Formats: sequence, structure tokens, C-alpha cells
Amino acid sequence: MSTEDVVVTGIGATTPLGGDVASLWDGMLAGRSGVRRIDDLLAGYEHARDMPTKIGAPMAVSPDTVLTRVQARRMDRCEQAALVAARQAWADAGAPGAEPERLAVVVGTGIGGVTTLLDQDDLIEERGPGKVSPLTVPMLMPNGPAAWVSLEYGARAGVYTTVSACASGAEALALAVRLIRSGEADVVIAGGAEAAITPLTVAGFAQARTLSKRNDEPERASRPFDVDRDGFVLGEGAGVLVLERASFAAARGARVLGRLAGYGITADAHHITGPDPTGAGQIRAMRRAVADAGLSPEDVDHVNCHATSTVVGDVGEAAAVRAALGDHVVLTAPKSSLGHLVGAAGAVEGIVTLLSIAEGVVPATLNLEHKAPEVGLDVVAGQPRKLRLRAALCNSFGFGGQNVSLVFTSA
Repeated sequence: MSTEDVVVTGIGATTPLGGDVASLWDGMLAGRSGVRRIDDLLAGYEHARDMPTKIGAPMAVSPDTVLTRVQARRMDRCEQAALVAARQAWADAGAPGAEPERLAVVVGTGIGGVTTLLDQDDLIEERGPGKVSPLTVPMLMPNGPAAWVSLEYGARAGVYTTVSACASGAEALALAVRLIRSGEADVVIAGGAEAAITPLTVAGFAQARTLSKRNDEPERASRPFDVDRDGFVLGEGAGVLVLERASFAAARGARVLGRLAGYGITADAHHITGPDPTGAGQIRAMRRAVADAGLSPEDVDHVNCHATSTVVGDVGEAAAVRAALGDHVVLTAPKSSLGHLVGAAGAVEGIVTLLSIAEGVVPATLNLEHKAPEVGLDVVAGQPRKLRLRAALCNSFGFGGQNVSLVFTSA
């Protein structure tokens, strides 16, 4: 397997803070929140008033307004978001001229085309099987986002879908690194997409007692590491990166934004939803990522945390970070601004991590008014902090005990 560097040459995103990377980054630095009331998304649902959670973080720019009407009608919202972000990333990379057989796609999703599934189920109940769309299956299948991106760019080196809950987007980036290092591809379009804000999913997460119920203060609801945190906010969006073999990027004179230098993937094998209370899997993932990057824990200056704003998860991650890296690292938690983008979270937050290194600034964690004493680490709050970052780690942990850590370094 090759040890050649894997570099990032393009980034694209559509998020609750805006329809592109510039709005994402500007919003993060300005301390804006993408969380709002979602009464409009619950409208028409018979039991909407009984929903314990009435807030979410939808995409600020609906992807069906960016695509043509014909394209949008053939895709689930999750697929639409993936294609919008991929087009941005591809253009940002300068449209790499990789041979189709050397171009791969990896797009992860935690839930996939649930909106299509629920809409078509309603249709068959109300009007019968003859009214179900013939595009139902390609719209709801989890590999749909990756498939549409591959069709857009003619990628023939492989089309992969990582489905690992909230770690899906990060695992997609890790798999992209594997494909390049193994020699199977020169360029990989990789990321994650999710669009699952529906009454069913909101109710399901709420019944599992994982969502915030701060309905009267949406922008203050997501508060990682704060003593008053009461659960995460369900969001949606997509993030896509173009990754290249360093020599391929250099040969075409590409602008390099940074390196995806290492990754670590582990499993807890502990509980279907709860993390291992010892943090062993998270610690191993972080240590593996750092070692894979050829670094030591002392080289890592910053951690972009998974930190969803749940009572148990945030302090557990902080303890794992201390055990894996030490107490010198500076933390931030983007979900305070974005909500939890589930399968897209790792990819979007990977972009934020990359920009933090490139710009030398770490966005603040919103709503961190009284840090939980158990955290015991430096969390950026209030205002963004200027820092010279040599290497930064991005964590994503998911239901099922999935742990993925990525290490980014400067170009």
C-alpha cells in the first residue's frame, strides 16, 4: 500500500447556515445558529402538537431550488443535497482530469431516502399501488447519493456508500484515503449527505430521549459541553471533498487546501445506541488516526469534537480526548451551530476542521455559558480563537458503536 500523501483540492457544502462553504464558514465565525422552529415541516401531521421536540436545523437553501426541476423530481432530498455539494467541490478543485477508471465516489448517509419512503407509503395507503412512483427505489436506496454523483462525473473506479449512522460521512473520507493509498484511484469524490427531518425521525429520536426540548429557544438549544445541555438538534445537509493522490494533484498544478493525513476506525461492540462508558473505542480511534498520520499526540493542537449536546456523550468524549491526546488540545463543537447532520456531520465538520487549519482560527462553541466541570479541557467559546494549528483531529461517533477519527494537516 502506498504511503503517498492524500490531499484535499476541493470542498463543497450545503448546510443549515447556507448553501455553500463560504456561508458555512462565515456563519461559524459569526456565531450564527441554523436551528429554528420546524412547525412548517410538521404541518399536516395529525399529532404535530404532541411532538415533544419542535425544532430542527434544515438546510438554509433547499437543494431543489439549485437543481433543475427535472433533476430535483428524480431525486430524494438527501440525493439532491449530495449532488449540490459535489458540484461545488468539483468546481472548487478545478475539475480534475482523472481517467474515469481512476475516479471513485464515496458518499455516506446514516438514514438515506426516508422522505421518499414515507411519502410513497402515504401514497400507496391513500391512492393505491398504481400511484407509487417508478423512481421510488432509486430515490430511497442509501447508495442513491453516491450513485448520482458517480453518474454526474462518470466515476468508474468504484462507487461506495458508507452507512454507519452519525459516523457515515467521516468513514466515507477514511475509505477514500484507503482507495487512493491502495492504488485503486487517483481522485475520490467523498463526503456525506442527510435529509431526514420528518415527524417519524424526530419522534423516534425524541422517544429515545436524545433530542433537546428547548422549543422556545431554538438557537440556544444545541449547547455541547454546557451543564444545561439536554440533547441534540436534528439537522440536514451535505459536505463533499475532492481527495487526490499528492503526485496527481501536483502534476496538474492543483491548489492544495490541506492533507487528510490519517484516520482511525474502531467499534465499541457495547450497545446499539450508547457509547462504551470506558471510552476505549473512541480512544483507540483517535490514537490510530494520529499514528496513521505519522504523528504523536503532542503534534495535535485541536479537536473538532463530535459533541452532540447529550448529557452522557459530551463528557465521555472529553475524557476520551484527554486519555488519547492529553490536556493541551483546544476543542470546539460545530453542532452548536449546525445541529446534528447525522450522516453528513463528519464530512461537513471535516471541512470546518480543514478551514480552521488553513485560516488559523477555531470557531467558537455556541451556548457554552457554564462548562460542565467534568469536561476539564479548553473549549473555544464566546469568540473564535486565532491559533496556529499544525494538526487537527475530527471525531465522529455513531449509533452501533461506530468510531471514526480523522487527522488533517496543513498543505
